Amino acid sequence: MTIKRTLILHGVIIIGLLALMGMFAVHDVGTLTTSSRYMEIQEGLNASFLQMRLYEKNYFLFKDDQAMRDILSIIKAAGKTLDSFSDAMIPAIGEAKYQALRNSLSQYEHEAQLIAESGTRDVVAETTLREFGRRLLELSTRLTREERAKIDKIITKAKRGMLASFLIFLVLAVFLTPLIYRRIFSSMKKVTMLARDISKGRFRIIDGKVPDDEMGTVITAMNSMSQELRLREDELVQSKKLGSLGVLTAGVAHEITNPLNNISMIAQTYQEMYDMLPREKRIEFMDQVLSECERIRAIVVNLLDFAKPKVASFSPGDINEVINRTLGLVQNMLDVSDIEVHLDLDSGIPTVNMDKHQINQVFVNIITNAIQAMKPGQDLTIRTTTTEKRDEVHIVIEDTGKGMSPETLSHIFDPFFSTKGVDGTGLGLSVSYGIVKNHSGTITASSEVDKGTTFEIHLPATPQMEDTDE
Repeated sequence: MTIKRTLILHGVIIIGLLALMGMFAVHDVGTLTTSSRYMEIQEGLNASFLQMRLYEKNYFLFKDDQAMRDILSIIKAAGKTLDSFSDAMIPAIGEAKYQALRNSLSQYEHEAQLIAESGTRDVVAETTLREFGRRLLELSTRLTREERAKIDKIITKAKRGMLASFLIFLVLAVFLTPLIYRRIFSSMKKVTMLARDISKGRFRIIDGKVPDDEMGTVITAMNSMSQELRLREDELVQSKKLGSLGVLTAGVAHEITNPLNNISMIAQTYQEMYDMLPREKRIEFMDQVLSECERIRAIVVNLLDFAKPKVASFSPGDINEVINRTLGLVQNMLDVSDIEVHLDLDSGIPTVNMDKHQINQVFVNIITNAIQAMKPGQDLTIRTTTTEKRDEVHIVIEDTGKGMSPETLSHIFDPFFSTKGVDGTGLGLSVSYGIVKNHSGTITASSEVDKGTTFEIHLPATPQMEDTDE
């Protein structure tokens, strides 16, 4: 049986049981309503009949003529009650019992009327009236007792019905429902595990008998897809390697251009000014060359390990120092492009636990892109701030270049996405994004065509040690 038919059958059983319970409940509630309404009327009659018995004593024992008038008044009111509420009493106790009660009241009324007209108080009249009164009260009391027993029986029946229904639903919930869902979810679990394995490159199939239902169709399709992917796996892997090789090679060349230019300028300056430089200055020049060489090595490693980023070497540091060092490395590009830099660095910001080499690379990538997007004479602004709680450092790099459209902006952090055609690799900002994420930070960009682009970097500050009193 298919899952659809199984669920439909399960639903039909549940709905059928609910409908059956509802029918019994409606019937019982209707009966209880009728009986409750009758009980209200009958309780009132019983109280009236008891009052008449008291008036009997007053009439015969204390010679109270008013008592007989009161009896006749009560009889008249009781008769009106029986007539007015016959539609409520007959469904509860039946036509025969209603008529018996009505006749008993009539007999009592007839005898009371004779005594009232004759004014007699002899033993025979007293005995006859009191006997009719006793019968009337007993009949009324018995009807009340029977109806109360009927109500108790209905309530007991309803309790048993509710208990039986609860047990039936419990059995369904404990036995039938798990069977249905086990059948569904066992297949779903197999499909989920297969999909997870396929996503990890393990192209297996689901063994065993395939169920003859909707999930069986899904399993068959998944098995077929997995087999097809397994056949094409080697082709796909080789294609990816060949497709990425040229891009990565171009990316390495692009990324090391800046440090190579810096090394070249340092070497030229060193050569021209060698005789005038003191020993300490010469060592400083060589330190800059070594630093740029190390930067090239780090760039190559980072780019080649793009798919599997290298673990950063973290240590607390001043982000302002990293920014100043970056500006020193790209100063020649700024001068040649006639770009003026405006610095607004907060001297009171906390330190950041970072890999200074990698964060320096992030700033170089962003500033280089900004320089290439601007015309001579335009401005580049770099700001650093901290939060009120001093738990985060914010870096803002804002240029006044040509900006980007919303569509372009949405892809700038995608690997290999570039707006520079063959001159760009599309790896700079993607690598920068990965570095910032690896530092538990965020990097975002906003841009407007012909007005410029702004990059915002948020890095968590180094946790501050709380002062403690000795």
